[in-house]
Amino acid sequence: MSVGMVAAVDRRPYKQVARAQARERTQQALIEAATAEFFEGDWMSVSLDSLAAKAGVTKQTLLRNFGSKEGLLIQALVRLGGQARDQRWDAPVGDIAGAVDNLLDHYAEWGKRSLRLGSWQGGPTTLLSLISQAARRFHYDWIEYVFEPQLAGLRGKARAHRRAALIALCDVQTWWIFSHDLELPRAEVRAILIDLIERLIAQQP
Repeated sequence: MSVGMVAAVDRRPYKQVARAQARERTQQALIEAATAEFFEGDWMSVSLDSLAAKAGVTKQTLLRNFGSKEGLLIQALVRLGGQARDQRWDAPVGDIAGAVDNLLDHYAEWGKRSLRLGSWQGGPTTLLSLISQAARRFHYDWIEYVFEPQLAGLRGKARAHRRAALIALCDVQTWWIFSHDLELPRAEVRAILIDLIERLIAQQP
C-alpha cells in the first residue's frame, strides 16, 4: 500500500466523525426550530420551508433527517421528554417537601410548555392529542412514583381518591393559579402546597 493510500485511509475516520458532527448540529438546529414553533408559535400553520429556514437549512435537509413535519416534532418532544424525566425523577421518594421543591423547579423551567401541551388535549390532530395524553400520563406516573409510600397502604377508592387529589394539587394549572393568577412568591406557593399535601396525607382514608 502506498503512502498516499495509507494517508487516505487514515483520514477516513476523521471525515466520518466530521460528517456525524455536522449532521448532529443540523438535527439540533431543526429540533430547536420545531420546539420554538410548537410551544411559542403556530405549529398547525407553519410550513416545512419555514421550519427549515429557521434552522438555516433546506426543506430537503429537513425531510432527509426527519421524514416529515410530524417526524421532526416527535423527535423534538422525545428529547425534551427525556430531559424532563431526568429532572422530575430526581425527586426524593416519599419526601413531601423535596417533591414540592422538585415540582416547582420543573414548573419554573417547563411550566408554560406544560400548559401548551395540555391545551392540545382533544386537539385538531390525532398526533397532538396523543402528545397531550402522554404529557398527562407523565404527570400521573410521577405522582405514583414520588408519593408511593403515601399511597402504598391504600386500596380501591381510598387510593384512587388520594391519588386524584395529589394529581390536582401538583398539577401545572394549580401552580399557575398560585404563581401567576395570584402572583404569590415561590416560598409561599411552596408552603401552601406542602401544607395541603400534608393535610391530605394525614386524613383517615
